[in-house]
Parts: sequence; structure tokens; C-alpha cells
Amino acid sequence: MPRLLLTSLSLGLALAASPALRAQTAASPNDYPTIDRVLFVQTCLREHPGPSFEMLNKCSCAVDALARQIKHEDYVELSTASNASTIGGERGAYLREVESVQVEVRKYRTAVKKAKEGCFIRME
Repeated sequence: MPRLLLTSLSLGLALAASPALRAQTAASPNDYPTIDRVLFVQTCLREHPGPSFEMLNKCSCAVDALARQIKHEDYVELSTASNASTIGGERGAYLREVESVQVEVRKYRTAVKKAKEGCFIRME
């Protein structure tokens, strides 16, 4: 019996000490993967040149604000549709001509704009 107790205690301490396991249980359901956050921030930095440290913080703030508003699965679909809508020619027209897609793209762009404005990123 004491050996079982010691094994259980050791396992419990190991699990409690594991940062990866703690992070998995603490993650929110709307948490975006790191790669998507990085890509958003890089795009934001490219679109809004300025003092790099300041803009890095502002763009990070914007993606956090956006993550609170839009589920990750929806973000992937909406950002893809938004980007694809800017493709010139016939390929881009395929999405631009579908009104239901454009309604969602406008909502997405409005959410991005509000997130950026809330983080003091000038929209020019």
C-alpha cells in the first residue's frame, strides 16, 4: 500500500510540475495557434510600418482582441476569404461575386479594423 501511495504521489507531482500539461488545461477554447498569431502580426507590421517595438506590441494586442471576438475556425475561413477576395482577375471574381461571402468578409474586416483601432493602430 505505501508503494502505491508513493507512486501515485510521484505521478501527481510530475503532472503538476509539467508546464506543457498545465498549459493544455489552461488554454481557452478560442486560443489561436502560435503560427496564426505570428502571421497576423507579421502582416500587421508590414501594413503599418513604424517603430518596430511599438508596432509589435500594438499588432499583438490586435490579434489578441480579434481572438476574443472570433473563433479560430471562423478566423481561418474569414481571413482566407478576405485575402482571396483581393486576387485580381477571374479567380478573385469567383469570391467577389458571391454576396454571402462578401457579407462575411465585410464583417471580418470590420472586426479587424475595430481590433486595430482598439490597440491604437492608425488606419490610413
